[in-house]
Amino acid sequence: MKKITALAATGLFTATLLSGTVHTAQAAPGPDWNKTAHCKATDPEGRHIVTRVGNAHLGWNHFTHRHNIRVCKIIDAAVKGKVDRNDHHGRLEYDGVAVKTGNRPQTVHFVVIVQYSRYTKDKKYDAGRGQKIGVVNAFCRNQPHNKCPAWMNK
Repeated sequence: MKKITALAATGLFTATLLSGTVHTAQAAPGPDWNKTAHCKATDPEGRHIVTRVGNAHLGWNHFTHRHNIRVCKIIDAAVKGKVDRNDHHGRLEYDGVAVKTGNRPQTVHFVVIVQYSRYTKDKKYDAGRGQKIGVVNAFCRNQPHNKCPAWMNK
C-alpha cells in the first residue's frame, strides 16, 4: 500500500508541475487591418499593385486621413511610372508630380510607397498566401506635414 501511495503522490506532483509550466505555442495575431483592395494599378514592369483599405497605420485609411490623398488616380499616376527606389527586399517607391495650372500655378511632388511582398518588413502584417501587401503610404514631399493640397483630389 505504501508503494501505491508513493507512486500516486509522485504522479500527482509531476502532473501539477507540468500543468503549470506547459503552454501551447500559438502565433501572436497580427494587428487588425482590412485587406480589401481599394485601388489597383499595374506598373511598367508588370507588377500588379493594390492599395488595400488597411488601417490607421498603413494603406488607404492611413494616407487618406493623414496625407489628404482621396482619389485612386494619384496612386495610379505614380505607379504607372518607373520604380524610383527599390531596396530589393520588397519595398518600392514611385515618385509623381502634380501640376496645377491657372492664375496661381503650383507643382507638387508626391511619393507612393509599396511593400511588394506577402509580409511587411516588421512581419506585423500578412496579406495572405499569394498576395502582396501593396501601397502602405503615399504623401506629398514639398508640402507642410507632407499633406497634399485639396486640388489634387479633383
